[in-house]
Amino acid sequence: MTGTTGTPLRVGLIGYGLAGSVFHAPLIATTDGLVLDTVVTSNPERQEQARAEHPGVRTVAGPDELFARAGELDLVVIASPNKTHVPLATAALKAGLPVVVDKPVAGTAAGARELAALAEERGLLLSVFQNRRWDNDFLTLRRLIADGELGDVWRFESRFERWRPKPKGGWRESGDPAEIGGLLYDLGSHVVDQALVLFGPVTQVYAESVIRRAGAETDDDTFIALTHANGVRSHLYVSATAAQLGPRFRVLGSQAGYVKYGLDPQEDALRAGARPGPEGWGREDESLWGRVGAGESPVTGGGRAVPTLPGDYPAYYAAVAAALREGAPNPVTSREAAAALDVLEAARRSARDGVAVQL
Repeated sequence: MTGTTGTPLRVGLIGYGLAGSVFHAPLIATTDGLVLDTVVTSNPERQEQARAEHPGVRTVAGPDELFARAGELDLVVIASPNKTHVPLATAALKAGLPVVVDKPVAGTAAGARELAALAEERGLLLSVFQNRRWDNDFLTLRRLIADGELGDVWRFESRFERWRPKPKGGWRESGDPAEIGGLLYDLGSHVVDQALVLFGPVTQVYAESVIRRAGAETDDDTFIALTHANGVRSHLYVSATAAQLGPRFRVLGSQAGYVKYGLDPQEDALRAGARPGPEGWGREDESLWGRVGAGESPVTGGGRAVPTLPGDYPAYYAAVAAALREGAPNPVTSREAAAALDVLEAARRSARDGVAVQL
C-alpha cells in the first residue's frame, strides 16, 4: 500500500455510467486521502466526460489494462453492470488489490461468500457500496431508535417507490437472469440491507413480485415481508409503478411512531453536479422533516417535527480510506451483503412459489 501518511491512495474506477459517474467518482474525488487515478470505460464519450469532470484522470478501455498496472494502484472500485461484479472483483483480488463493489455484490449469497473468502485468504479489503446506510432519513431513524424515542419497534415500513409507467430498457430492466436486473435486486438491495442493519437477522420471508408495465421484462412492483429473529416485522415496498408515493418510512413502536416522506437529497445533488463540501451537504428543508407521535396522523399535524440529520454519503469512502490506512472497520462487508442476498433469494422463491420461506 503506497498510501502512507500524506500520500493519497490511488483509485481505479471500473465503469462510468450512472453509478460510476454520479456516485463513485465524485465521492472518491472529494474524500481526503483518496485520488481518482484511472477510469475504465470502453465508451469514448464517457472517457471524454471523465477527463472533463476529473482533470488529470487517466482513461483506459478495459479492466485488463487496469490490472496490468496493479502495482500503481491502492484500490479498485467496480461500478460496472451487475453481471460483471463477481468476475471483476475476483480478478482485482487476485491482482492483489483491495476492492469496493457496487451493490448487489453478486447474484447469489454463495457468490458473495466466495468473494469474501477470497478477500480474507488474500488479506485484502472487500467492501460493498451500500450508500443508503448514510441516507438522511435512515441516520435519523437510527438515532430515534437508539434514543428510545419509539419504544420497542413493532413494525418497520420502508418504501422506495417511483412513477415510471414506461420501461427505460437497458440491462437493469432486462429479463435475462444473467443480467441480475429487476427492482428486487436493485432497490430491494437497499431496503433489505437497511432492515437488517436496524433489526438484525431474519427467520421468515414472504414476497409478492409482479411485472405491471407493458413491455417490461422483469419485476417492477415488489413487496417483501420479513420476520426478524427479535420479533420485529419489516414490510418493504419497491416499485416503478406507484402513481402516488407513500411515506419513505413508517415505523411503529410501543411508545410512538415515526413517519417520513421524501427521498434523501444527495442523489439529486450529485446528479445536478453538486459536490460534497463542508457547508450544507445532505441537508433538507424543514418542510420535509418527519414527525414522531402517537394517536394522530402526521398528515393532519399529529406529533412533532423531528429535524432530519444530514445525509452523509462521503462517510462511506472516508471509512474505506481509514480501513486501508489504519485497519479501521470495513464499513460494509461482503458477508453482510451475503446475508441480504439470502433474503433476496428467499423473496424470489417466495414470490415464485406463493409460499413463506424459512431462513
